[in-house]
Amino acid sequence: MAGENEIKNSNCSSSLGQGPPAPTTHLPNSMSGQDTTTEKVTLKKEIGLVSACAIIIGNIIGSGIFISPKGVLEHSGSVGLALIIWVLGGGVSALGSMCYAELGVTIPKSGGDYSYVTEIFGGLTGFLLLWSAVLIMYPTSLAVIALTFSNYVLQPVFPDCIPPYDATRTLSLVCLLLLTWVNSSSVRWATRIQDIFTAGKLLALGLIIVVGFMQIFKGNYEELKPSNAFNFWKTPTVGQLALAFLQGSFAFSGWNFLNYVTEELVDPRRNLPRAIYISIPLVTFVYTFTNIAYFTAMTPEELMSSNAVAVVSSHLITFSVFSVPLHKFSASSPFCCFRLLVKSYWDIFPGSCQSQ
Repeated sequence: MAGENEIKNSNCSSSLGQGPPAPTTHLPNSMSGQDTTTEKVTLKKEIGLVSACAIIIGNIIGSGIFISPKGVLEHSGSVGLALIIWVLGGGVSALGSMCYAELGVTIPKSGGDYSYVTEIFGGLTGFLLLWSAVLIMYPTSLAVIALTFSNYVLQPVFPDCIPPYDATRTLSLVCLLLLTWVNSSSVRWATRIQDIFTAGKLLALGLIIVVGFMQIFKGNYEELKPSNAFNFWKTPTVGQLALAFLQGSFAFSGWNFLNYVTEELVDPRRNLPRAIYISIPLVTFVYTFTNIAYFTAMTPEELMSSNAVAVVSSHLITFSVFSVPLHKFSASSPFCCFRLLVKSYWDIFPGSCQSQ
């Protein structure tokens, strides 16, 4: 009997010992779900419609509008055909932007080309595109942009000579480090800087357009009359027309930039197409009327003989009531292209999400 009581007591104690696991069924849901769920890292949606338009405009408008007119005019053979090529370049950019907008809405991922290539052709192709861009294309482009900005900024300090080698390199390095810090710190600050310098570039081109209209009101539009505008000094071949169109397309490069920040857009399904519909026609209008302003202040021969933005701007400004050195405004064009710096980040982030 004593043995039976010991066995019963042991069974009771063992049955009582099974009680403690019961509280595990009352663990908080947050604790029980920690092992099965993970928090997804996403980008903040802080880019609105105005900043989206500024990104497109700021990355399209650059030094191309001060350099490309010479090539377009030289290969087209007449002023009228050159203006038509500028309008067609804007139309092609608009078509490409709308195609990219459809891609951005269908594949709502940041990264632009990398995300689309990876989604369509697989990880290996995306991997090769990503690393070739990050290691070769972006660093070289950034170096050229930073050096161009340094030359524009330092030129007034050294008006009679070329800026010193060390000074341009040092300023370029400071520029890149500053912009790297800004883009790493806050998307909001980066977009604000983009907005400010985009406004500066539009102001510079707006002054040129105003000068052009003033010249037209004064009667200085001989080169724009149909009889003169389509007076070909040479008959362009198909190859030359292609080269003229290529020169104009260079000035429109950057129309696909907004697709690199699709995940940072507020309501991308609505704002992505709207930003394109606003920005591309505006850039086309500005480019076309800037070229018209050029032809009101100089002859085609004078325009084709100019190689730098400072030459064109100073030639225009001599006919203006504004004593504003426009080449200083144009210095904001290379600086505003600092979004190319964060473009490499927009490729690296989605690539890192894919473990590439």
